[in-house]
Amino acid sequence: MTSTELAREALPQRIKRKIKQGMGPWGVFLEGFLRNPVMVGSIIPSSRFTINRMLSKVDWPSCKLFVEYGPGVGTFCQPVLDKLPRDGMMLVIDTNPLFIDYLRSTIRDSRFVAVLGSAADVEEIVRAHGHEKADYVLSGLPFSTLPDGVAPAIAAATYRVIRKGGAFLVYQFRPKARSYMAKHFKRIDDAIEPINVPPCFMWWGWKDEDEG
Repeated sequence: MTSTELAREALPQRIKRKIKQGMGPWGVFLEGFLRNPVMVGSIIPSSRFTINRMLSKVDWPSCKLFVEYGPGVGTFCQPVLDKLPRDGMMLVIDTNPLFIDYLRSTIRDSRFVAVLGSAADVEEIVRAHGHEKADYVLSGLPFSTLPDGVAPAIAAATYRVIRKGGAFLVYQFRPKARSYMAKHFKRIDDAIEPINVPPCFMWWGWKDEDEG
């Protein structure tokens, strides 16, 4: 292949890279969605209204470990880090290496850890990072489109890993996730955030102090 042919072959890749760089995190998010829409769930990151409302029930002074499933390009990450105590940790888990690489390269906070892996393995991941339990777990994973058996496994593992008094925070565009949560969490708060594209369901599943 001649140098001219090589240059022609490389041109689409250069154009693609320039477009992605110009779009910033939106470009990374769009690419991640196009590569694996089943695991991302939405083509548009959550609105600030959704972020603020989802995090409003967290008792930040007592939070030592905050876990997020499917962080994407970090829409929730900085808002969480802004509120997290100085001795706390934010642990995010994603199966998409594109998102994990992006987060590792852009978030420079010693309290932040990004792990390439499955949310179903949250217990092992939490222990590997020096904790036995998580205070809160946040998820925007599309439960209704996950492969068979994955959503129930995630819900069960999440219940086990959350400490008493903690909560599972879930936002979704379909109501299916609540049924998985209800198998484990006796008390669930419900809400809908209309200022989001699309509007989303929100749930807070609480692991009460008197639970076994």
